[in-house]
Amino acid sequence: MTGVGLALPGALGHPFFLHAVLAGAAIAAASGMIGYFLVLRAQVFTGDALGHVAFTGALAALAGGVDLRLGLFAATVVIALLLGALGRSGRADDIAIGSVFAWITGLGAFFLTMYATSGGADNAGAGVRVLFGSIFGLSAGQAVAAAVVAAAVCGAVLAVFRPLLFASVDPAVAAARGVPVRVLGFVFLALVGVTAGEATQAVGSLLLLGLLAAPAGTAQRLTDNPARAFVLSAVLAVADMWGGLAASYALPSVPPSFAVVALATALYAAAFAVGPYRRRTAASRTG
Repeated sequence: MTGVGLALPGALGHPFFLHAVLAGAAIAAASGMIGYFLVLRAQVFTGDALGHVAFTGALAALAGGVDLRLGLFAATVVIALLLGALGRSGRADDIAIGSVFAWITGLGAFFLTMYATSGGADNAGAGVRVLFGSIFGLSAGQAVAAAVVAAAVCGAVLAVFRPLLFASVDPAVAAARGVPVRVLGFVFLALVGVTAGEATQAVGSLLLLGLLAAPAGTAQRLTDNPARAFVLSAVLAVADMWGGLAASYALPSVPPSFAVVALATALYAAAFAVGPYRRRTAASRTG
């Protein structure tokens, strides 16, 4: 960790690292906020499925000769809404996800083959970048665009936080009180789709679930207060992102996506280990 700390001053002098820090912080904050509700609503499998959808959408866009981000966001948002329509009350269930999961993944392999065989090694490399992310390769314009989109997601989540929390904890009572539970479900799934597209640019479609689930799971193990857990999830996600970027810069052989997700997983393991102690301490105080 000392080496990582010493590397930071030099890293901040490189534009590619600053771009990664800017975009990464915004993407991580959005992932932490969305991830909190994914865990709370028991919809983590949805995030996993949308990672595969992001891969397919990006490769379809590349094979069609358009910007991969168009395919990323179009595919993840449309499929997220479709999963909500196939489920109940705007929630994607395991049956709906399973019905499209394998087909979407197979379609992604088809588009990868089509794109790779049409342009050689460079095109094959693009598929790898979609799978594992390329946050150090973002240009200034791409970093700003990613940060703006992620900030919009954060703002939208904050705007619906209270009714979405109510609908997530007790949907029946929320519906009886006039909360538009089904509409909120679709809004949330659309935001999950956008966030999945954003996270793919940072850690790749295969690893985005770690950024969505691990910080949120860690936060929920550290506090039972919903508002605190929500904020902590976003803070931990940003810390994971920045820590992973610093570690990858200090150790060039370590991919940034791996470093980010490895740090997020390590913090979750630590929270899991201290969970029983925290519960015993809380019980002793109340007793």
